Amino acid sequence: MTRRRWIADEVTGDTAALVGEHAAHLARVLRAEVGQEFDIATGAEVRLGTIISICDDRVEFALGSSRAEKAHPKITLALAIFKFDRMEWAIEKCTEIGVARILPVIARRTDAHLAAAAVKRHERWQRIVRQAAEQSRRSAPPEIAGPVKLKDLAGVLPAGALTRIVLAESLAEFEATRLADILRSSSQSQPTDVALAVGPEGGWADEELSWFRKAGWIAASLGDTILRAETAAIVATALALEAMLRG
Repeated sequence: MTRRRWIADEVTGDTAALVGEHAAHLARVLRAEVGQEFDIATGAEVRLGTIISICDDRVEFALGSSRAEKAHPKITLALAIFKFDRMEWAIEKCTEIGVARILPVIARRTDAHLAAAAVKRHERWQRIVRQAAEQSRRSAPPEIAGPVKLKDLAGVLPAGALTRIVLAESLAEFEATRLADILRSSSQSQPTDVALAVGPEGGWADEELSWFRKAGWIAASLGDTILRAETAAIVATALALEAMLRG
């Protein structure tokens, strides 16, 4: 039987711990007992963890043998802020698929009240990605940044070589190619770091697409049908990961 995985809040030598609400879920909801074994992700590796003490806000593990973890391609998802319930569903599912980092973006068509409230959602987003990472047996959650304006996006993208792809409809000044075709071509050079930009409902505004074009992003389409923002984010992330792994 596959052991459940937890991402440690604290690691000291051969001991790890879950704290706060994280520990309370294991202690009270799942009724864990001393001696139970789980996989514990420490940040550097995944090790066998045996519970040695339990209280409502702290569960401690003795760490044993480690297991090798495969290196995965890195996908950065620049996700325009839209309705929180649907956006957070996309954050959860893209975490399960394997996105490495998520950058919430305040877009031209992001509702003003959502943009204002987004800063206070950051802690909730961190909980969502941690829980989704544990559920999907990742060794660490993706990084999730606080909200940024599009003009500041370049400053929070990872350094180094990066294939940048923005989902867009075809425009006279910015012709979009099917994402699958772009990835198929890119996979020949085996990219290891890709950034995807997914707009809000209604898509990126024309001036935003112009910004992407000037910044060297490649425009991509997911086909002839119009997808909701959360669907587009999930499909694009899955296509990118598959192409990069195949490469």
